[in-house]
Amino acid sequence: MTVARRPGRLLITAGPTHEPIDAVRYLANRSSGRLGEALARAGARRGWSVTLLLGPVGRPVEDTGADLIRFTTTADLDRLLAERAPACDVLVMAAAVADYRPARPAGGKIPRSDGPITLALEPTPDLVAREARRRRPGQVFVGFSLGPRPGLLETARAKLRAKSLDSIVANPIETMDADTIEATLIRAVGAQESTPGRLSKADFADWLLDRVLPGGAEDRPATTR
Repeated sequence: MTVARRPGRLLITAGPTHEPIDAVRYLANRSSGRLGEALARAGARRGWSVTLLLGPVGRPVEDTGADLIRFTTTADLDRLLAERAPACDVLVMAAAVADYRPARPAGGKIPRSDGPITLALEPTPDLVAREARRRRPGQVFVGFSLGPRPGLLETARAKLRAKSLDSIVANPIETMDADTIEATLIRAVGAQESTPGRLSKADFADWLLDRVLPGGAEDRPATTR
């Protein structure tokens, strides 16, 4: 496979999505976005032109050296990926995108006096699978698969094939919003590889980019080795 020239354009998604129930309530998850920020910082140190698409993390975001663009909903991220993904050389899809969203968000605020309500949900589009289907030759796409330890690797391998990714990171569910991460990188071509125990997110970012960016560890500044 022809790979992107290095350093090139690195697009990273990170953080949660918020899917509105009404004008004041939403469905969300516990993703902190910190891993995506660490990946952006590590990529910028290597000389890549990095764009970070970051969801609503609800805290100040430190400078990562990346072009920071914010999104809130899956639909927002959908539009940003449609605009940005065609021009990138490597896409790392670390965002925790909702699998479902309210089918008919209410206008205004649903009053408590209405009593019990039933919330109808609809599946969200599989954004990384869609972008992978229409990518140009030479682009590298990396996904993430978060889940319980039993069956984690089998589920990740199935997603890797179904979404036509180059590699996927399988990480257990307890790593969400944690300070450290352990994971296994599964490749479409080549052997799978696991982290040497639990790593800080900064160390994991370097570990992962060493393995998925064209040039790998050769591009990492000596001060971070």
